Amino acid sequence: MSRPPCHLSPALGALPHGFFGRRGGVSGGIYDSLNCGFGSRDERQAVDENRARVAGAVGAGTLVSLHQIHSTRVATVETPWQPGQGPEADGMVTRARGIALGVLSADCAPILFADAEAGVIGAAHAGWKGAIGGVAEATVAAMIDLGAKPSRIAAAVGPCIGPASYEVGPEFEARFVEQDGPAARRFFHVPDAGTRAHFDLPAYVADRLARAGIGTVDVLGLDTAADEGQFFSYRRATHRGEADYGREVAAIMLD
Repeated sequence: MSRPPCHLSPALGALPHGFFGRRGGVSGGIYDSLNCGFGSRDERQAVDENRARVAGAVGAGTLVSLHQIHSTRVATVETPWQPGQGPEADGMVTRARGIALGVLSADCAPILFADAEAGVIGAAHAGWKGAIGGVAEATVAAMIDLGAKPSRIAAAVGPCIGPASYEVGPEFEARFVEQDGPAARRFFHVPDAGTRAHFDLPAYVADRLARAGIGTVDVLGLDTAADEGQFFSYRRATHRGEADYGREVAAIMLD
């Protein structure tokens, strides 16, 4: 079986993991080629094969993912569920070995977590709604329930829409200022006079993780909207008027 390429985080050390992009799969058309999203209109057989390739790349017998709803819900994984039958949630944690936790994204920020000493891992999907709502903190809390300690947890923020690509309106910025106070304005910048503000999602997610007491936070700094060759992007697809879009996956496992 072909092994798709992925990006790794040094913060997660030797734990099997990867931030996979769009390359190395079997899907065609707008889903070319490693589309791992059951929620897309891609052929199910192709998605199954793509997910099997990701599972194989991290050495997992199975890859579980969620029905993501931009929430702060977190599921504790004890045994794998059937493909496409994951609970409605945007975070997962486990102490179980051999099960790869996978979160899907196409501009939202995937976050992988590990407390290697405690043998606890997690994964979260953080769009702006989940990030401002506290999905990262909720995932950390669920890891603590399994024996992790914040100071030992390493977290990696994977490929997502970058500040150069994330133009937003004033009402969007106002939500963050209302939530976090005037300090939230540092995550917004206006690149040129007369233009709209741009939001730095990965920096905001990293800041929330730091405030949660996480020991190590790594931001890969890869912009999904700007790099069509490597990544799927909801925003890019929407601007082009495309009917659908592929989803990349980030996965982590305890071996």
